[in-house]
Parts: sequence; C-alpha cells; structure tokens
Amino acid sequence: MFLLPAYGLAVVVAAVIAAGGIEWARLCRLPAGAQYAYAAASAALFAVPQWLGAGWLLIALGAAFWALIAPLWLWRGIEARQTPLLALAGLAVLAPAGCAMLALRPLEVLLALGLTWVADTAAYFGGRRFGRHKLAPAISPSKTWEGAVAGLIATLVYAIICASVVPVLGGISGDSWVPYLAAALLLCVASIGGDLFESAAKRQASVKDSGAMLPGHGGLLDRIDSATCTLPFAALLWPLIAPR
Repeated sequence: MFLLPAYGLAVVVAAVIAAGGIEWARLCRLPAGAQYAYAAASAALFAVPQWLGAGWLLIALGAAFWALIAPLWLWRGIEARQTPLLALAGLAVLAPAGCAMLALRPLEVLLALGLTWVADTAAYFGGRRFGRHKLAPAISPSKTWEGAVAGLIATLVYAIICASVVPVLGGISGDSWVPYLAAALLLCVASIGGDLFESAAKRQASVKDSGAMLPGHGGLLDRIDSATCTLPFAALLWPLIAPR
C-alpha cells in the first residue's frame, strides 16, 4: 500500500478480489469453470468503475448493501436455496471494498484495518472471558453480546489513541470528537456485520472455512470478511471526520 504506485496497488487489489471471488463462488456451489468466470467478473466490477472514475458510486452501493440488505438477510436467514442471490451479493461484498482501498490513502486504510483487528481481537477475548449471551447462535455460536461490547470499548480506546498520536487526525478536538467516535463505533458494528455475513454464507455451504489458501487460517475470505464491510463505510465517513 505504501510503496506501490496507484496502478500497481490496483493490480494487487484486483488479484485479491479475484481470489476472494473464487472462494465465494465455491460457497455458492458454482461449477469449477464458472468459479473462474465469477472471479474475473468480480475483478472487472472493481476495475471498470476505477478506470471510469466511478469508484465512489460503487463504494456507495456497497455501503447501501451492508446497511440495508445484509442486516435484513441475516435476520431472515441465508439458505442454500438462495445461492443465486448470494452469488450476486458476493459482487457487492468484494468490489466496493477494493474501490474503498484505492479511495483511501494508505495510512487511512491501515487505520481502518487496525480498528477492525482491534475490535475482532477484543471481541474474541472478551467473549471467552465474559461471554454468556449468544449474539447470533444460528450463524456463529461462539459470538456473544459481551464480546461485542468488549469490541466496542476497545474500538473507542483505539480511536482515542489514534487521534492522539496520528498526525492526520490531529485536528480532532471539541465537538469534532462526537462524530469521530460515533464513526469509530459504526465501523466496529460494520466489522461484526461483515464477519456474520460471511459466517452465514459458510454455514449454508456447510463448511468451516472459505478455503485453504492460508494454512492454519483458512481461506482469504476468512481474513478479510470484516474488512469487506468496514472499508466502504470508512471511505465514506473519512472526509466527514478528518477533512483533507
């Protein structure tokens, strides 16, 4: 992110999207040949808007999917018979996140990803220590409301520390703390939503991991599930909380 020129980073992001597309196609039970076609379509959906200068439109559409469609779908349940719709949803999961990576500056991407990692780690340990009430037992039995609260608290701490030590956030003071911390909490909630949506996609496919690309960790989607939801919101919120 920090060393490649813009076009080089775009190529890397397109490759990641294509690899994620293959895994998503497998979760949708597409035939082997169709999996590669789906991966190419995912990468193209990312690349073409970028080339046309319409990346922000795709980011907005991705955020709308996460804000409006994904929560309702999770509430009603993702089922195996819905795999055609799930295949379409995969495009909204992958391509907008890639556009958001290029819309944000490298440091901004790193800050957003750091928030996702901190929230996920705190939720894991907080859930193990204090977890009593299941957050979404039908989707991910290990997640608890106590873990989610731990993630929210850790996110606030992370956001305050970043505002204190990161120069690009040095202008946050007074009333600007309210939208800044509210945005941080929203990104934390988004990270949980991205994680749950991919978990639901895996559950309908009756698999534990999205793939085996990363030994000991599972598939690529298992590493970027939360970020696919967080990054589009981060790209839209960043100009509001830290004007350039």
